[in-house]
Amino acid sequence: MATADRSIGIADVDNLPFWRRPLFMLFVVAAAMPLSFATWIALLNNFVIEVAAFDGIDIGWLHTVREIPGLLAVGVIALLVLLREQVLCLLSLILLGGATAVVAWFPGFEGLLITTMLSSIGFHYFETVNQSLQLQWIEKRKAPQTIGWIVAIGSFFSLLAYLGVILAWRWLNIDYNGIYMVAGGVTIVLALACFVIFPRFDSPSKQVVRMVLRRRYWLYYALQFMSGARRQIFVVFAAFMMVERFGFAVHEVTALFIINFIANMVFAPVMGKAVGYFGERVALVFEYAGLALVFLAYGGIYYFGWGALLAACLYILDHLFFALAFALKTYFQKIADPGDIAPTSAVAFTINHIAAVFLPALLGYLWINSPEFVFMLAATMALVSLILALFIPRHPAPGHETIFSQPGHAA
Repeated sequence: MATADRSIGIADVDNLPFWRRPLFMLFVVAAAMPLSFATWIALLNNFVIEVAAFDGIDIGWLHTVREIPGLLAVGVIALLVLLREQVLCLLSLILLGGATAVVAWFPGFEGLLITTMLSSIGFHYFETVNQSLQLQWIEKRKAPQTIGWIVAIGSFFSLLAYLGVILAWRWLNIDYNGIYMVAGGVTIVLALACFVIFPRFDSPSKQVVRMVLRRRYWLYYALQFMSGARRQIFVVFAAFMMVERFGFAVHEVTALFIINFIANMVFAPVMGKAVGYFGERVALVFEYAGLALVFLAYGGIYYFGWGALLAACLYILDHLFFALAFALKTYFQKIADPGDIAPTSAVAFTINHIAAVFLPALLGYLWINSPEFVFMLAATMALVSLILALFIPRHPAPGHETIFSQPGHAA
């Protein structure tokens, strides 16, 4: 299947109507991905507990399998020898949607591992290429604000997905299978529409189609590693806690997600402006300090027996702090050679998932005996990230990637 009629350079897109420009395509795929992924996340904990009878060890292994494609995201570089980034982006969406549609067909442990692996390949390869396209297609001076709007669009369509889950579950009595099939199907339709509507966009800089590891990007790599390790604890265990400890039902977990994404819709564009004004260092220090406090409070829920209301409020705060993570993208955009963006995005996703592959399974065993220590570990990781963020200069640029380097000395 081919994209629309011809190739066009990014510099020439002003001649196209807005709905056929690259920015609009970024908006469309930002909407398509969460329709599947948000539905999968919203139903996952209830589905695996109620249908598959998972415990903490099982959910840890499932999330370990889910992160293996993230570790292998560097494989995107090999695929880019054969496929344009734009095409790979859309094919990854189709795989994500297809795997989501059939989740309930395979409710056993092995079946869930297989569908999770397939959907994860689609998700992680999409995220890798989508990040690369954003940084290539959006001007640096507009990037924080524009990516903030993209985050807001993703949050809005996540909200629609969650509202759809509540409507289907509570009032239409649609089962897990029906919800998964509709969500995955809509993602596939939107991806196919992008093949038809948009021309092939040629990025302004030819991308290096090989693995790129540069010493001067070391701080970006370190922050990616810590981000992946820390985020896994939140993704795997925060929502699982809501169901296991407090007995949240499907519609209650989904309602919590809805509040999160309403908040992101409102605050993500504001955060984009803030990153543009204060810079990436201030934004990331604020994010990591907030996350450390939130994870400490999560631990207190288990240690001191604090209740479900506080846990729900912390979950919302957690999401708001994580929304600032796009500041790491714009930091890289400012320090990167233009041709390094695609291969380094792939390498960064692999680095981001090194700890993610083994942490969920290992921490699943710790969770059985001491859930509070899982969150204490996450708080420690957030503090390490905060220290690393202090090394970001106020005005990062090639050759001035950290406070220890001098402008004009890229290597």
